[in-house]
Amino acid sequence: MVRWQDDIEFYVMHFMPYTHLTAEQKQHESLWVDFPNRYYDPKAGLELYTRYISELVLADKLGYDAVVVNEHHNTAYSMMPSCTLMAATLIPQIRQAKICVFGVPVNLVTPNRLAEEYAMLDVLSNGRLEIALPLGTGMEYWANPFNPATARARFRESVDIMIQAWTEDGPSSYQGEFYNYRYLNVWPKPMQKPYPKLAIVGTGSPETIEFAAQRGWGYASVFVPTAQQVKTFAAMREMSARHGHEMTPDKALVNTIIYVAESDEQAEREAREHIEYYFTTALRTTPRYLAPPGYISLDQFRIRASAANLHGGFSWKDMTENWRVVCGTPQHVAEKLTQWCDEAQSSRVIFNPHLGDMPHWKVVKNLTLFAEEVMPIFRKAKAGRPAAAATFRGAAE
Repeated sequence: MVRWQDDIEFYVMHFMPYTHLTAEQKQHESLWVDFPNRYYDPKAGLELYTRYISELVLADKLGYDAVVVNEHHNTAYSMMPSCTLMAATLIPQIRQAKICVFGVPVNLVTPNRLAEEYAMLDVLSNGRLEIALPLGTGMEYWANPFNPATARARFRESVDIMIQAWTEDGPSSYQGEFYNYRYLNVWPKPMQKPYPKLAIVGTGSPETIEFAAQRGWGYASVFVPTAQQVKTFAAMREMSARHGHEMTPDKALVNTIIYVAESDEQAEREAREHIEYYFTTALRTTPRYLAPPGYISLDQFRIRASAANLHGGFSWKDMTENWRVVCGTPQHVAEKLTQWCDEAQSSRVIFNPHLGDMPHWKVVKNLTLFAEEVMPIFRKAKAGRPAAAATFRGAAE
């Protein structure tokens, strides 16, 4: 049995939000779907893109194992409407870390095209690509012309087409409910065989867990409290065993919000306002947009309708007690990470060093102190990486 301590890796994830918003944004019920794009300034967007990319490049230099990009639509929460484009931008600049696309909602594109694009990224990165496949938030189905009632069936069919395209020599054919291909013959094919490492992204619905377990893939649990995430991974282990697969620690991807500083008090003082902005402003949307008709099963709809609002209504106590949020010294953070990895049996920590409207200097400090003071507690520094303290000083200057 593989222990999570023997295989731990640290992934850096970025949402690339648009943060140049005025107080007028508070007049809008949601920052998703119908938040007017007149608030977007392309010049400010360019400055943010340049800054955010530099933060991910710094993560590579500091020795993180992977950088993670994702995509969302019609929202200031993220300026990445295409994570494949962002991954292609990063590949020439990220020299050692894996490139993780977590990822394109398969329902928003044709599956053969996505199979080709992911294969292209895998070749360009010399086999450093990892993929997580999301169904997409409910908001994506308001922003794109697809029926949420058929989302899960179309998702499964699309994934089957992608796997066939990667594993069977073409041309092959496929006849399905939503797609028909006479010549499924993707060029290029992936560098990794039979295809890059795969996981499913979800919020813990039994249908999605079962889908990942059947295939022996990993699972990234997002936008759920800690207790629900632990239950999700426990269900994954049970279902995976039932389908003849082992749920190893690298298949449990734990999303964390962490800020490291010289003391617990300073860490909270420097990070709290930005983490609160993330939870209460960037995530703000309506139940209507979050769960469009047909997006989830009736049983899951009943459960979520009776639960607290997961997008927008949070207190600081709720954030730090019920979600994977910690601000503190390196030792405090390491202790909390150990607890989280123990309870989730996870060896893949997704670290969000930038939250909400956090300024660049704090992100650099957070990235560097985590690399310098926290990661060595869990593993020996990788050979050939620059000294974290020197990198921090240079970046800060």
